[in-house]
Amino acid sequence: MGKQLHNNICEEHLFSSIFNKHAKDLHNFLYYKFGDLLNPKDKVQEAFIKLWENCAKVSPEKAKSFVFTTANNLMLNEVAHQKVVLKHHQTKPKTHTNETPQFLMQEAEYKVKLQKALSNLTEAQREAFMMNRVEGKRFKEIAEILDISTKAVEKRIYGALTKLRKDIKEL
Repeated sequence: MGKQLHNNICEEHLFSSIFNKHAKDLHNFLYYKFGDLLNPKDKVQEAFIKLWENCAKVSPEKAKSFVFTTANNLMLNEVAHQKVVLKHHQTKPKTHTNETPQFLMQEAEYKVKLQKALSNLTEAQREAFMMNRVEGKRFKEIAEILDISTKAVEKRIYGALTKLRKDIKEL
């Protein structure tokens, strides 16, 4: 076994390389898991700030795990906060639009079907499916990001497709 060169990531070039290597995947992970409404870009930045603040305690081998866990926890905290906000906030509907009423109705119905179908997926299936179909990641890349086997990724995506085809006939 080779000697470990760094026992922490407090050197700027090392931290920068970790950021460049993992920031995009972390953003996509958060986006697919939680959507865009909770600002995954901000949570990525916050996670890397926390990594920098704790750089002396985190080895390079643990940096990816640290930022993914931190960002996920930040998003979960934001979800909890948004639930409280929604209880005390009333949204006003849009008053006008340029689309026909028929189009708006069909669009709303499709969105409801899609959201329902996606919500019927397990979290694991939804993450793997979105990474594969929206971002175009290969099974091997998804397996590395989620720290699971390629076969597990295949099973999750196949299960997601089966459920989606059953729930939405138009797909």
